[in-house]
Amino acid sequence: MDTNKMMQDIKSHPDFDRVGMVLCHNGVVRATSRDGRKVSGLRVAADHEKLRQILAEQKQTPGILDIRVEIAEDRDLAVGDDVMLLLVAGDIRENVIAVLTETLNLIKSTVTTKTEYYV
Repeated sequence: MDTNKMMQDIKSHPDFDRVGMVLCHNGVVRATSRDGRKVSGLRVAADHEKLRQILAEQKQTPGILDIRVEIAEDRDLAVGDDVMLLLVAGDIRENVIAVLTETLNLIKSTVTTKTEYYV
């Protein structure tokens, strides 16, 4: 996963001059689950068709220029490893923050499934 490469891809968009904010979510494997159990790692799977649908819909939101996502899937991840990068580029912060939040929540609830490994 390369945040710099994703940023360069966004900046190469012909309409990048309309962008006032690029917001990045970098999800990492944490050492405890939501219920407090110690985690040694996890594995993520993704529904790519559902992801394509979500990104296509979210890119239609007024003020949004581009959305990029990369998910570390189908391999064992250790504590501290990157799980997902999500970048949203748009005109003003209210639009960008809202779309990043909604896109992230949709991906987490309908696209990805994770298996946590406990210590």
